Amino acid sequence: MKKLTLWMMALAVLLGSTLQAQDIRGNWQGTLQQGPQKMRIVVKIALDNDKLQAVLYTVDLSSTPVGGSITRDGSTVKMTIPAENGKFEGKLSADGNSITGTMTLGAPVPFNLTRATPETAWTIPEPPPPPRKMAANVDPAFEVATIKPSDPDGPQGMVIRLQGTEYVTKNTPLHALIVLGYWVHPKQLIGEPAWAASDKFDVTGKPDAPGEPSVDQMRIMVQKLLADRFQLTFHHEKREMPVYAITIAKSGAKLTKSQADPNSIPTTVFGASRQGTTFIVRNATLATAAAVLQGRLDKPIVDQTGLSDKYDFILTFTPDTAQAVDNPDAAPDVFGAFQQQLGLKLESTRAPADVMVIDKVEKPSAN
Repeated sequence: MKKLTLWMMALAVLLGSTLQAQDIRGNWQGTLQQGPQKMRIVVKIALDNDKLQAVLYTVDLSSTPVGGSITRDGSTVKMTIPAENGKFEGKLSADGNSITGTMTLGAPVPFNLTRATPETAWTIPEPPPPPRKMAANVDPAFEVATIKPSDPDGPQGMVIRLQGTEYVTKNTPLHALIVLGYWVHPKQLIGEPAWAASDKFDVTGKPDAPGEPSVDQMRIMVQKLLADRFQLTFHHEKREMPVYAITIAKSGAKLTKSQADPNSIPTTVFGASRQGTTFIVRNATLATAAAVLQGRLDKPIVDQTGLSDKYDFILTFTPDTAQAVDNPDAAPDVFGAFQQQLGLKLESTRAPADVMVIDKVEKPSAN
């Protein structure tokens, strides 16, 4: 009996050593089923700065790959996919050729991966061709721009979007156009007339140069529109004021660099889930994300991290903690979410901030 016990212990040690020796770098593939929809997914695992990183490709869709990070502890493999607010956890087989696990993209579903070989590997589709970009040295303006009062009896939701090269807004007050054009928090705006927040306009504009404008070029066009059609003039001042400052937490930033074309337009979208508000950020710097997020907060946000790369992440937070009392799945408030999910700190403080003092503005001129 003693010999048998010793033999079993030796076997366990041998199996453990073999499992640890398995290298999970390489290409893995599996089929994810969410309801009636099946998606073939390839996961490329590689080392980046001595850390395992993953890139996920959806085989049957010509879509932009999504980055993630991976950790391994013995046979347990865990992966996070910030851009999709997703996570995976599975068990590596003894031979190192399969991982049996669960993918969570909302509701958890079974998702098993098999190590790809040259004979079994699925073909990864080419990403969609990027739209033709406006030349970086172009200083664009709207070649044609139409501004008209919004229909008070029509849909009331505010819309601001870029359709190809056409800039379109619906039910948009001047206040929002200034915030968009100059990325300022409402508390950084001084001297607005009352109608700037109450009167709403529909704007359609086409740039005077070919190609899709960058975010900065789009802002330049909006700034010129404000000066030309609203006669906006202003000056800047520095004033110390209450702000939220973003810094890196002691644990270190938990951010995944975007795999998208760095010259493509960043995407920031707010959504809702049972957990709370979701802030989806793709291919954007922290400064860009802060400029968008601050519109949901009561103070301007100042990025003090020193990080300048573009990232993909989803921040899930509860805007009103009182509403989370009866919800066991509720996300933390925005401050806790920053630290837990991004490895960053968002703290209230006072700091010098730029303010925009309006000297003159008029209702828009006729088309």
